[in-house]
Amino acid sequence: MSRTLTVELSDGAFAGLERLAAAAAASPAEVATAALEQQFREPGAGGAAGRAERHFGSVDLGRATGADNDTIDDDLAREYDGGGG
Repeated sequence: MSRTLTVELSDGAFAGLERLAAAAAASPAEVATAALEQQFREPGAGGAAGRAERHFGSVDLGRATGADNDTIDDDLAREYDGGGG
């Protein structure tokens, strides 16, 4: 089961969320959802691996984001051309 939650963020917090999302080639909503899921996961959900991941300091988006320079260049070109959606 999933539920919808609407939150209001300061401009600074949203800007930071947008930077993380751009770096991960994801939407701000995806990054926020992944971070909240990790932070507030019920104890025992996901087993020992899930509990250990909480301490890595990163967001798991459920897909590889790597450091593929061609993909990064394409993303940057799209953003600079105004097609960042």
